[in-house]
Amino acid sequence: MTKPAPKEWILGISPYVPGKAAADDGRPLVKLSANENPLGTSEAARAALVAATADLATYPDPGAAKMREAIAALHGLDPARVIYGTGSDELLHIAASAYAGPGDEVLYVHYGFSVYDIATRRVGATPVIAPDRDYATDVDALLACVTDRTKVVFLANPNNPTGTMTPREDIARLHAALRPDILFVLDQAYAEYLDRQEDDGGLELAKTASNVLVTRTFSKIYGLAAERIGWGYASAGIIDALHRIRAPFNVTTAGQAAAIAAVKDQAWVEASRTHNRQWRQWLADEVASLSNHGLRAVPSKANFILILFDGKLSAEAAMKGLWDEGFATRWLPGQGLPNGLRITIGTEDQVRAVAAKLRAMAEAA
Repeated sequence: MTKPAPKEWILGISPYVPGKAAADDGRPLVKLSANENPLGTSEAARAALVAATADLATYPDPGAAKMREAIAALHGLDPARVIYGTGSDELLHIAASAYAGPGDEVLYVHYGFSVYDIATRRVGATPVIAPDRDYATDVDALLACVTDRTKVVFLANPNNPTGTMTPREDIARLHAALRPDILFVLDQAYAEYLDRQEDDGGLELAKTASNVLVTRTFSKIYGLAAERIGWGYASAGIIDALHRIRAPFNVTTAGQAAAIAAVKDQAWVEASRTHNRQWRQWLADEVASLSNHGLRAVPSKANFILILFDGKLSAEAAMKGLWDEGFATRWLPGQGLPNGLRITIGTEDQVRAVAAKLRAMAEAA
């Protein structure tokens, strides 16, 4: 008896694996595996979300007009060219769907965000992975991988899972060297953690370039991961194509209300950025002090640190040791980093406890 068979390229997809929130024995853990905001959500955003749940029977605004206007006002953008999605993940998927397919190539850097591979294979396109330079994006290596079949280039900045940052001049150089028919997707999920002078110029580029899509999310610094809200900015032509295939009513009424309030509460964003900057540097310094035990922190501009374990203490053993201490972190063998552990910057107490446990394990190994 025959049965429906998925496309062969679908079976080639490795499903996305979310960060752990529990140990293998089921014990709940402090979740430092998903890069969520340890300070939570701003009270303004929380209150707006609760108030917006009064009417659950009516579909949300399909055009998310007020949310687009709030985003555009903050960033100096044209609200008509702001698109929105179920997290920025939906936008990454529909970008691949709109611009690539069987016979096409989608390019991204080694140690790039795992959704790029899924979005590429989902549409039957061929993933092409450019070599990195010490866990960071190598623009020249990316350009060397471009062929006449390249249709989309994905680049996260800061990058996930490494936390590395590609500077503005390299982003401009990469874009200038790409053919105008290649869609350049600049994934800025962690951009709000950057200081103003570190901005990579992506949104300014998207204002004038016809082949640039910038994506962002409310899941990280805004603390709205549970609501799954993303947005993007691009030329009118790109936005028109993406609207044709995005899911209808994809951002809930409560989500739109929370996002609007979150955008207007920039004091919360600044407080979250300041906390992250302080404790990211503190943890990086602690890891540096363990270099004689084979630990190294990849320089990060995001809200996490990737720690490499090249001594007697392995990344897997460190992960399990941190489970014993009550913390979930992200071990990354599936992304080619069996010696890497990605740790979200938590509260002060959480960061201090993680550092103390790492030191104890490294010195005992």
